Amino acid sequence: MPRRTAPHALRAALLAAALVVTASPGAAALTAGPGAGGDAPPTEYSGVIEGAKYRVLVPDDWNGTLVLYSHGHYPSEFFSGFPVPHTLGNQELSEQMFTDHGYAVAGSLFQGDGLDFTVPTAVADQSRLLDWFTEHVAEPDRTIAYGQSMGAVTAAKHAEVEPDRIDGVLSTSGVLDWVGHFDVILDMQAATRALLTDGTDAHGNPIELVDAEDAPASRDALVAALGAAVETPTGRARISLIASLGNVTGWYEMNEPRPRTLEERARGQAQWLIGAYTLGLGPTGRAELESTLGGNPNSTDLDGLRARLARSGAAPAVVASYARAGLDLRADLAALEATEPIEADAAARARMVDHRPEGTSPAPLLALHTTGDGGAPPSAVRSYAQRVRELGHPERVRSLFVERGAHISVSLGEELVALRTLEHRVDTGRWPVRAPRVLNRAVDALGPEYRTTFEVVTFSTFDHAPAFTRFVPPAAPRPSW
Repeated sequence: MPRRTAPHALRAALLAAALVVTASPGAAALTAGPGAGGDAPPTEYSGVIEGAKYRVLVPDDWNGTLVLYSHGHYPSEFFSGFPVPHTLGNQELSEQMFTDHGYAVAGSLFQGDGLDFTVPTAVADQSRLLDWFTEHVAEPDRTIAYGQSMGAVTAAKHAEVEPDRIDGVLSTSGVLDWVGHFDVILDMQAATRALLTDGTDAHGNPIELVDAEDAPASRDALVAALGAAVETPTGRARISLIASLGNVTGWYEMNEPRPRTLEERARGQAQWLIGAYTLGLGPTGRAELESTLGGNPNSTDLDGLRARLARSGAAPAVVASYARAGLDLRADLAALEATEPIEADAAARARMVDHRPEGTSPAPLLALHTTGDGGAPPSAVRSYAQRVRELGHPERVRSLFVERGAHISVSLGEELVALRTLEHRVDTGRWPVRAPRVLNRAVDALGPEYRTTFEVVTFSTFDHAPAFTRFVPPAAPRPSW
């Protein structure tokens, strides 16, 4: 049963931002589970360092591990009039769970109250917070950089910038190659414009994807096109092709089963394309990115789409959707390949690359990801692991997959078990057994309270049985390394 549902306006904002992590206000109190600490509340510290707000929680029975948390992307257009959440974990109850089990947790909200693209300043903000913690609390025995969604960029990069201070990296629903991810987003937007619109907005002006003079009008035109297309077989076929460019799944809501029909799949993909990639990171979001980096940092590449479609794993569904709609797939692929490419501004791209993790940190990284995540497709995990293997360190990266839809939809127990798995690797130099049945038993042993799982679509928490599974994601469409 849901514990709390947020006001409609904020639900709509979150629905439109699949890469946003939020709190779930009013969630039920968490009962300390096996191995948890005492009943005394943790000591809380808060303040501002160099313009960035921070929060710190330290339990009386601190076990020496500091979890340094980096939040995801908070678009300013969705938080006008609403407080920016400053939680210290994947959901509101995560921070209590960590302190109940003896962990200290800390996190900067980052510059600008944590809104929009904080990546360029985030590592410095977290480093200063770690300095503060060492001076005012104690030197941690081990520090785990924990990044959620786009915060994974910060956590992984921090481990590279200060390898002597970060002992391990945990990501949940993480975007690690944010350069390649935003290249692919631009590909999908260019394909949406080419296949679903006549190229103009409601005022008859060109739909602009970069350097937009009227970003809201371009955004609205793309949203309207996707909303109309999903209601017809022709539109759904084209949506399936557009989504395949980014390995975007059709599993949008975690409380629904994995889509079984072509129509269900396309409708879910349309929700991702609207919520995550047009309202969340479309022309208006890109305007913020361009402002942050001094220009457009991304390019399109719609050549060789037949091979790309095959790599995505979506080819059978796309082919079947086109056949059902009576459309010529080859003609649409040719039309996309003929579109005029968008070129990145070299200086802006260089600035974006400066903040991209390179896979060089000696710290082990554990990625916790849902199989149905379309906001941060699981192929990102495979891409980063491949990068680290190419650098000669295949033992440093591992992944845990949960069979569930939606973004950031892992339970408290799955989050805690992932942290303990990473800690074992940090302490012993060896990864423990990660068989799904072993991990699921570990979650069950924590108790029913640890099944609490947050869903960004409904802004509610639900109970979900542990669902660790074996999974091999498709290759990333366009890694930037």
